[in-house]
Amino acid sequence: MVDVARRADVSPSTVSLFLRRPEAVSPRASDAVQAAIRELNYVPNMMAGGLAAAGSSVVGVIVPSVRNAFFAETVAALQRELGQARLQIMLGHTEYDQAVETELVRTALSWAPAALVIAGTEHGKTTRQLLEAARVPVVQVWELGGEAPIDMAVGFHHYEVGAAAARHLAARGRRRLVFFSGRANDDKRAAQRAAGFLAAGREMGLAVQHLSHPAPATTELGGILFARMLKEFEGAEGVGIGCSNDLLALGAIFEAQRRQVAIPAQYAIIGFGDLEFAASCNPALSTIKPFGDLIGSEAARLIIKSLADGEAREHPSIDTGFGLVHRQTS
Repeated sequence: MVDVARRADVSPSTVSLFLRRPEAVSPRASDAVQAAIRELNYVPNMMAGGLAAAGSSVVGVIVPSVRNAFFAETVAALQRELGQARLQIMLGHTEYDQAVETELVRTALSWAPAALVIAGTEHGKTTRQLLEAARVPVVQVWELGGEAPIDMAVGFHHYEVGAAAARHLAARGRRRLVFFSGRANDDKRAAQRAAGFLAAGREMGLAVQHLSHPAPATTELGGILFARMLKEFEGAEGVGIGCSNDLLALGAIFEAQRRQVAIPAQYAIIGFGDLEFAASCNPALSTIKPFGDLIGSEAARLIIKSLADGEAREHPSIDTGFGLVHRQTS
């Protein structure tokens, strides 16, 4: 910082202030400091700054999978919004393993983060204890309901997602409903969607069934479950299929086409996620759309506000809702 200050003809304290709060530095000094940083290829030592402040500008973000497009959208929004506040994310993914989640929470807390973002409201006992003891804002995302939020929450009710899918299929004359899911024992949110789907079907007096598999919910598994359903149902038609995500639904469509089974005439299908292919596959996939980008933006807003408010901050839960997208498969 002394070298940068000398090159910019300002004091070291001005450089320090620029690195922490650039808006507090005059435009002339700001331009000079930025030019000096570029000329010297200066990289701030954030560890040193964190030690001095007994904290850091890092926000720990823990999601089940970075390969899942749902969570990728949320992480991108978090990075975009937090970056504008000069906060950086440190990302970890659990692959739906509670032991891994616990260790990732420990690791994130060891960096004295400014805040933590974690997917879901249901965690193992140790993880929850660590989060409850953390002296930083904690935002649980992608889920409402279940256990009470530890601090703040942004998401929606997955049980209601499943119920909405069942009601949609029933409204289109489907009297027998089936739900496809993968890794339901580990993916608690998918399990909640399944529970809502089955409960709503029963309330409407329909025959319901849950076909699940311990493997991840991929396109390949969707085909496997569709073939299993055909075998178990022995050619029954007029069935409505709810899928725990769009990948399973796409696999079911592919398998139906391989077997020359008409969609939606014989089997109606609805997915979850509204992934990029949903509108352009043939037939176009009916699905339920979560607002992953909004979840990330709202979580970032809560963190920034909490850091500004200090101990006087609030502890809200924000319901971002979801949308039902009716296309050709139903």
